Amino acid sequence: MKLQLNEAVSQRVLELLQERNMTQYQLFKRTGVPRATISSIIKCDYPSVKLRIVHEICQGFEIGISDFFASPLFDEDNLEP
Repeated sequence: MKLQLNEAVSQRVLELLQERNMTQYQLFKRTGVPRATISSIIKCDYPSVKLRIVHEICQGFEIGISDFFASPLFDEDNLEP
């Protein structure tokens, strides 16, 4: 099943939270990205996510943007056009 880009971002954030045994609250504390924004990203409430927000989330996970997108979730074959 192909994903919309916002769904892939949501799943990637959930993966990273699980890998690091972190909560959304802990991510908020590390990034300053509002908890409501993090929750909305995970629920796919936004049709798209600003790259600035993704960058701030990456900083909270202590990874680079390229590491965030280096996931099969973002392979072209897995994304809706």
